[in-house]
Amino acid sequence: MNEQRKKIHPHKFTLWVAIGSILMMFAGLTSAYIVKRNQASWMMLEIPVLFWYSTITILASSATVYLALQKLKQREMVAYRRWLVITAGLGVLFLVLQIVGFMQFGELDIRLIGAGSNASYSFLLAISGLHGLHVLGGVVALVVIAIRALSTTNRNYSSIPLEIAATYWHFVDILWIYLFIFFNWMK
Repeated sequence: MNEQRKKIHPHKFTLWVAIGSILMMFAGLTSAYIVKRNQASWMMLEIPVLFWYSTITILASSATVYLALQKLKQREMVAYRRWLVITAGLGVLFLVLQIVGFMQFGELDIRLIGAGSNASYSFLLAISGLHGLHVLGGVVALVVIAIRALSTTNRNYSSIPLEIAATYWHFVDILWIYLFIFFNWMK
């Protein structure tokens, strides 16, 4: 019985393997960025101001998912549901801020892809867009958990699904902080 408690849940193990794979992918992309920036045609990046706001948003969402998990473990279901919905909303807000930030490039006549584009901005779009897809996946997971939490017929109080989603959410948060610092430092 005591041995059983020491084993990691299979879904948690799978998440850690996925996180390792995602880390490798972003390490490869940021390494390619470093190599590519030594080309003569490289332009200095100007990060949209909205990326600062999206960074604050995703940091706040890490706090709210933590609070949701704590409230679930304390069986404070109303507060749990509220923090869970707020977290999903902050995730959506992060994505909206990112999209609007990229739209500002068009207003500045900066092409991100195709003819007249520069590799620096294309890299920013590719890496940030890929991160955004991972955030979207996290938002979908949070919405599914929230729908189940708001359901009147489902009374499963297992914290495992939210623990997995929260771990992933903290990961995409930390990954964004890394990318944000990377893009501001490696202009």
